[in-house]
Amino acid sequence: MTTSSYSPPAGDPWPEAANHPPPEVPQPGQAGPAPAPLFPEQPLPPAGPKGPASWSGRLRTLPARAWRGRADDPRWVRPALLALLAATAVLYLWGLSASGWANSFYSAAVQAGSQSWKAFFFGSSDAGNFITVDKPPAALWPMALSARIFGLSSWSVLAPQALMGAATVGVLYATVRRRFSPLGGLLAGAALALTPVAALMFRFNNPDALLVLLLTLAAYGLVRATEAASTRWLLFTGAMFGLAFLTKTLQAFLVLPAFAVIYLVVAPTGLWRRVRQLLLAGAAMVVAGGWWVAVVELLPASARPYVGGSQDNSFLSLTFGYNGLGRINGDETGSVGGGGRMPAGLDLPGGATRAGGRGWGETGLTRMFGTDIGGQIAWLIPAALILLLVGLWATRRYARTDTARAAFLVWGGWLLSTALIFSFMSGIFHQYYTVALAPAVAALVGMGVDGLWRARHRLPWALVLAGTLAVTAVWAFVLLGRSSGFVPWLRWAVLVGGLVAAVALVAGQVAGRTSGRTGARIASVAGLVGLAAALGGPAAYAVDTVNTAHTGSIVTAGPGVQGAFGPGGGGRKGGQGFPGGQGFPGGGQGGQQGFPGGGQAPRGQNGGGFPGGFPGFQGGGSGSGNGTGSDHANGRHQRGTDGTGGTTGGTGTAPGGMGPGGMGGLLGGTKVSDEAAGLLEENADHYTWAAATVGSQNAASYQLATGEPVMALGGFNGTDPSLSLAGFRTYVQEGKVHWFIAGGSRGFGGAGGTGGTAGDANGGERKESESSQIESWVAAHFTAKTVGSATFYDLTAPTS
Repeated sequence: MTTSSYSPPAGDPWPEAANHPPPEVPQPGQAGPAPAPLFPEQPLPPAGPKGPASWSGRLRTLPARAWRGRADDPRWVRPALLALLAATAVLYLWGLSASGWANSFYSAAVQAGSQSWKAFFFGSSDAGNFITVDKPPAALWPMALSARIFGLSSWSVLAPQALMGAATVGVLYATVRRRFSPLGGLLAGAALALTPVAALMFRFNNPDALLVLLLTLAAYGLVRATEAASTRWLLFTGAMFGLAFLTKTLQAFLVLPAFAVIYLVVAPTGLWRRVRQLLLAGAAMVVAGGWWVAVVELLPASARPYVGGSQDNSFLSLTFGYNGLGRINGDETGSVGGGGRMPAGLDLPGGATRAGGRGWGETGLTRMFGTDIGGQIAWLIPAALILLLVGLWATRRYARTDTARAAFLVWGGWLLSTALIFSFMSGIFHQYYTVALAPAVAALVGMGVDGLWRARHRLPWALVLAGTLAVTAVWAFVLLGRSSGFVPWLRWAVLVGGLVAAVALVAGQVAGRTSGRTGARIASVAGLVGLAAALGGPAAYAVDTVNTAHTGSIVTAGPGVQGAFGPGGGGRKGGQGFPGGQGFPGGGQGGQQGFPGGGQAPRGQNGGGFPGGFPGFQGGGSGSGNGTGSDHANGRHQRGTDGTGGTTGGTGTAPGGMGPGGMGGLLGGTKVSDEAAGLLEENADHYTWAAATVGSQNAASYQLATGEPVMALGGFNGTDPSLSLAGFRTYVQEGKVHWFIAGGSRGFGGAGGTGGTAGDANGGERKESESSQIESWVAAHFTAKTVGSATFYDLTAPTS
């Protein structure tokens, strides 16, 4: 059984490079066999018995089959694959606990899920089930189960992500190997494992690790489905998309249209059967991803936690707004800045936000190659694009149902659709999102090199392979140059090695015309040197990533990059904020320049703040005034009340820079003293929530330090209308909350200070948020108590 119905026509120019030396190519007018295609047909693994009766036998022979692999594989293939998987697992598990709680926002939800099955099901931030995280809960479930089995720790939270990384490498190998050689599958797996952003996110507790695994499984199912128009495998693909939706909502569907069109075009069956199969796969997707949504939407609001990130307690509005279309057009109600906009008038480096523009970096076709993103994912993107074109050109005469072309369409569709959306989306965008591109880039490189390596005996294909290697080496030289202090000799070694290997590949082809043995030796050495040059840069970045702790909400892989802008660029342990390059206060990647007034921030630490504080966040600079002015830029309208920070119109001063954890605790929590933790733990079992505070990151810090539920008013950004003042007063009267911790996080334009009417980021007034009303009420009716650097209010002891 074969995977293609292709029969090469006479005069087909694609060689049979699997033979050595290659067959002679007949000249025009000469008789002789036509050369075989660049991607010749590959036999599929023999199909085993199906049905329940075969399960016992298959389980009994599983160890032998896992070790031996396919019967037609050389004996070295399966040990090489197992070594690759083991090396990936070691790389991702190495020093895993150094990152602590990593993103404490999700770690707190894992803790809650390990204590309460209700919190587990809904993805609640706390075991008291006040509010959920701003994503569906599927990514939390493996971590929460691990915490239940092994106990809550940094390792038990992060280890499932690392194992997902090794599993993704294995699935990618299996997908590429279905149609191409073991060499292509192993190269694809190694390229994925060494992608810097993959080494980061498979060691971090954001949802992206599970998302990438599920999408790779969906691609595997689609490749299997296109081989024989298999309804079973197409249903599997739909189910994987559904589970991916429960991991990160609409990001899971970026590749869905491309996958559907590809199956509709290439599946080897009739058109209407293809349509029916796609409808069935759509139904499987809806069932796999929609059952949880139905439960949340149909349950009364009183029977479940508030849907974090939404403005109306609806998961559907969260899906299509803040987590959906808002990410595309930037209109993210309830997001940082209530629509994703930075305060007007700020002149930020790189021209990314001016006069109220959006603050998530430059958009356009070059975004994936930009200063702060290129080192994350772009090392092999030029090669992947070249090899995609090569694969489509080489298969242009193949039958509609050919699986080689289908494979290039699957992975090329994944790469192009995702990269284009990422490049032009104007809403919230973080560098680590690009991990979604890693499997597609790696697969295209593996498949394309597989064909070109076997065809290297023909000069045209040797030139294409050499040119691809040269482009990769030059681009790696450019990327490494952005981190000039990072292993300075490496960029020259990569450049020289890549160019020399490219020349040697062509020289080997020429030498092979006179001496096949000499040409083979030259090509083998050139191939090894070229492989080292192509993967040297990303491998060095991946190792640096593994050896560096990462914490907070925004993290990046690799060393510091000069000139990087915007949200992200660091998150290395020791500093949160907007680290990296010419970014926001915090500068945390190697001491790059922050905002004016920030100075040179040490690597991994917060720098100085924006002069006078950063609008909308507590703890910025110092302000002075007569106490009667308006402080719209800082998110409040203040009259005669001392401020906690500000730019103008307030009285009093506050420490420079951002608050604990960066940006007032929005992107990372705060350090909890033993005294503060002991205060919250006292009689905590008498209350539903040991404390309440504004913002999920701030709440997560206290919850993880004490193991007790902490109510996160306003959710992640501190702006969700999750609880009214009247509702909070009811909780206090019923004795459900013990302490209130002042100074939580707020988004851009969010309420700041302790009272009055909040202002928006552009200086206009708007209604004060519910969280600010609660904080003002608490400050007016309960006595403040300072513990360390935090202010606590005992809600069981009102003032007279």
